[in-house]
Amino acid sequence: MADTLDPLSPSINSPRVPGLMHKLRMRFGRSPPPRPPGEGYVEFGEFRTEAPGVKKVGTFAGVFCPVVLSMFSALVFIRMGYLVGNAGLLVTLGQFALAYLIVIFTVTSICAISTNGAVEGGGVYFMISRTLGPEFGGAIGTLFFFANVVSSALCISACTEALVENFGANGYLIGSSGGLPTSWWFSFLYRSVLNALGLAVSLAGASLFARTSLAIWFTVLVCLASAFISFFVTSPGMIEKPDTNELVNTTSFQYTGLSKETLYSNIYPSYGRDYSTTAGDRVDFASVFGVLFTGVTGVMAGANMSGELKQPSRSIPAGTLWALLFTALCYTALTLLSAATCSRELLQNNYVYLLPINVWPPFIAVGMLLATFSAGLSNLIGASRVLEALAKDDIYGFLLRPMVSRSGNPVVAVLTSWLLVQIGIMAGSLNAIAQVNSVLFITSYFAINLACLGLDLASAPNFRPSFKYFSWVSALLGMAGSAGLVFGLRPTYAAGAALACTALVLALHLLSPAAADPKWGSLSQALIFHQVRKYLLLLDPRREHVKFWRPQMLLLVSSPRHAAPLIDFVNDQKKGGLFVIGHVRVGELDGSGDPLAEEHKYWLKLIDHLKVKAFVELCLARCVREGAAQLTRLAGLGAMKPDTVLLGFRDDHPHTDFFRDPQSPYKTCEFELEGGEQVFPWRGVQTRPSAAEYVRIVRDVLCVGKNVCLCRHFHMLDMAAVERRSGHLKYIDVWLVEPWRASCEDAFTVRALFALQLAAVVRSARGWQHLRLRVHHAPPTTGVMVAEGGVSWCASPAAAPGLPAQAAPGRPVHDRLEQLLTLLRIDASIHCASDWPALEESGRWQDSSDENSVLNRIPMNYLNK
Repeated sequence: MADTLDPLSPSINSPRVPGLMHKLRMRFGRSPPPRPPGEGYVEFGEFRTEAPGVKKVGTFAGVFCPVVLSMFSALVFIRMGYLVGNAGLLVTLGQFALAYLIVIFTVTSICAISTNGAVEGGGVYFMISRTLGPEFGGAIGTLFFFANVVSSALCISACTEALVENFGANGYLIGSSGGLPTSWWFSFLYRSVLNALGLAVSLAGASLFARTSLAIWFTVLVCLASAFISFFVTSPGMIEKPDTNELVNTTSFQYTGLSKETLYSNIYPSYGRDYSTTAGDRVDFASVFGVLFTGVTGVMAGANMSGELKQPSRSIPAGTLWALLFTALCYTALTLLSAATCSRELLQNNYVYLLPINVWPPFIAVGMLLATFSAGLSNLIGASRVLEALAKDDIYGFLLRPMVSRSGNPVVAVLTSWLLVQIGIMAGSLNAIAQVNSVLFITSYFAINLACLGLDLASAPNFRPSFKYFSWVSALLGMAGSAGLVFGLRPTYAAGAALACTALVLALHLLSPAAADPKWGSLSQALIFHQVRKYLLLLDPRREHVKFWRPQMLLLVSSPRHAAPLIDFVNDQKKGGLFVIGHVRVGELDGSGDPLAEEHKYWLKLIDHLKVKAFVELCLARCVREGAAQLTRLAGLGAMKPDTVLLGFRDDHPHTDFFRDPQSPYKTCEFELEGGEQVFPWRGVQTRPSAAEYVRIVRDVLCVGKNVCLCRHFHMLDMAAVERRSGHLKYIDVWLVEPWRASCEDAFTVRALFALQLAAVVRSARGWQHLRLRVHHAPPTTGVMVAEGGVSWCASPAAAPGLPAQAAPGRPVHDRLEQLLTLLRIDASIHCASDWPALEESGRWQDSSDENSVLNRIPMNYLNK
């Protein structure tokens, strides 16, 4: 006997044209060049052996000092007068308290993530991406990269402002004897030179900056200490306004020293105008808070240095928390002393008031330059490290691959960050840049708290941070506070940032090569599992009702190489129900491991290739029948279990390899192994079920109360022609005829109702809706015939129980069937297979070996109606 098709792997055909998104993704994510071992994606919590000379920086120099310097930045020496003079003592302290409250909640989240496993380079981006997955992590990492770029531009602008105030024409350290030109273009030149100097230090290596940050911090601390001392020892007097202030005509303002009257006059807010802007913009609460918040955005500077730290999981929490406490004390003391010694006019019209009242003004000048330049440099290095981490993770595919460096210092990433900072410094005004900077960092804080809240709510077993002061409440408060603050202060900027992040998440989900990488862990999977488990328990099979019935399909497949089109067709037929692809592998456990473990990943890849929504169930059994019985009983979970089993028809049609066929829309090389070996090979003669075993498989399915569908001739179906509405494809035919015992009552059995339901489901699927249903029934030639008024009908009682009176026996078949279709809300035309008796006489069903012999004898007069 000729080889027959395995009944569990029928042949069919259904072309599919690759979509635009697939083509873009393939282009966007083309294969990267080979990387040395150890490069590329690194799992969160993966401990790796470090090369000699790497990560030599400790907590104090690597975290505490960079955080303090980044937080001081432009605020401590250059903008305290702007805050206190406009917002007053109480509002300023309140704004500091609000900012620190949000930052403390965020720091607890940072500490929780950083103590939940090993941390690599990329800092906060690394932590978030390993928590939220590549789409959300990549979007937030991009946001954080631009936040560091904008922050660097802000600090460079502040450093230039300090340079001009001290060494420009009529500067405090130059006087009236010349000085640097102060026009806009010269200021831009100074910013460019400072940015280039930061580039040179960055190219020398971040470790060099980390080791020198201790000296810079000590120098800034000395300068700040001199400012505190000066409040107590400097005598009262008049302080001249800077030449950059052209809004007022008054030339000098009063410094009173410690005075109760001065303190009372500065308690409440009195908003003025900002002389540092070209138009002298009016100051309000939001603009003051936007500048103030730049003094707490440097809290992640230590986390950005994670790639250069000895023990990131210990250094980041300890160094960051101590830096927060230190800066909070400094800000509070400076706010109180400024409000108690300086008149409001002095604070509003001279932002660098600390310099002329200092016991030795060069102290403040050095502090201004060092604090702002080191903060700008820290942000530049942080931005380059985040960009390098995005490139290593292949988030943007080939666009960022040049950013990866094998030398340890990402030169191209540094150059790119420097170029963007150079564009940012063209804005000029420090206060204008500060508004954008604050929005970006607050949004980043929102994402950090969201990541930790999701981890805690998902009850992930591996989320066990050693930092004990984190809880879901702190994460929720930090997230809510960040969202409320950013939308309350700058709703336009906040909406723009939210829309940009949303668009970026969608783009990365569709196009990023990392999105399809199984090595990425995604918080969404943990949350989905948590919710699905809960609702599966609520889904009670005892409460099922026929009104809400939908097909739950189990398709038994031997080799998808010749069953791929049928898989595609059943995917259209499931109508939102369960679709399980089952496969039986003949064999036994030999004690060496699971023989299906390696094969399972190829089946999952098959699901992706065919773009179907299905589950995969693999079974190891001694024979196909035994495995099919196991799958029929055990596939599914809870109330979601298949009610219909589909098998291929056992015939002699030759195999078609749709994965190798050049004309097949399913053609792919993904399932070709080295050495010519194939994934999903054909079944051998020894494991192929016999005709008797095939019949027993069908009987087993019926015995457990499942529906059975035998799928045949699907290789003749051109789904591409269906979808493009080809003119020769017009109908979906439903044959309500029992081939072995045709009767007019066949149209009213349970089997017929099931066939009508499946046909209606297929027609409702997208791509099939333009086809019309045709229902064929047998002529009334069998059973008890009744004649009345020249009309004959069959009076056989073999109809399905529960039919309405209009469809019950005793009326013409056409009328009854028409009434039944109306009741079922199925739009179909009705046709009688009038030549069926002649077909029965001429056909030899039991002896036919040609699969098309019977099909060829079906009269064409009703096939072509």
